[in-house]
Amino acid sequence: MIDPHQGQRVAHAGAALSESGKAVVMVHGRNAVPENILDLLPRLNRPHLTYVAPAAANRTWYPESFLAEVAKNEPYLSSALNTLDRVVEDLVRQGCPRSSIVVLGFSQGACLASEYLYRHPQKYGGLVAFSGGLIGPPGTTWQSEGRFDRTPVFLGCSDVDAHVPKTRVNESAAVFARMGADVNERIYPGMGHLVSDDEIAQARAILDRL
Repeated sequence: MIDPHQGQRVAHAGAALSESGKAVVMVHGRNAVPENILDLLPRLNRPHLTYVAPAAANRTWYPESFLAEVAKNEPYLSSALNTLDRVVEDLVRQGCPRSSIVVLGFSQGACLASEYLYRHPQKYGGLVAFSGGLIGPPGTTWQSEGRFDRTPVFLGCSDVDAHVPKTRVNESAAVFARMGADVNERIYPGMGHLVSDDEIAQARAILDRL
């Protein structure tokens, strides 16, 4: 399979994994680089954790909207999911179980993070999706029988986001809840496409549960 994201760099921040034992996988958005998502670290203010941020080839995980037909985003989408899996598996090999890993993303990165957990359901430290949701065109149904065993999931988005319809956030929250996650969904009136202080507070709450 063509794997366009293979071999891209992975940025690191925060404490060494050998010291923290707990990790946050940070997934950047479209037209961005790992340092853009790592810019959230001062706001999160949890320096004792380990942060790992993979880079997308050409700054974009997949070319079309996350609401496009899945085939239109291949092979980039599969490659992006494989990239996240390599990062998570590397953390596991270093002794950090999935129950001590939070996957956090913004925008396109939030969609990718959500889709990754949906396709690999088990107990995680958490999912934080800032302005994102599950991937697929309108009318997609999600039928996984996997279970999340009360994994904390936060989905936050504006009600007027130009890129992410609130209906998809609603659908994603329902899917994760049905699969046994502990879901916190918040729709913010008039917020726009950004990460609010309240969203940061919800993310901190998940990090503090690690």
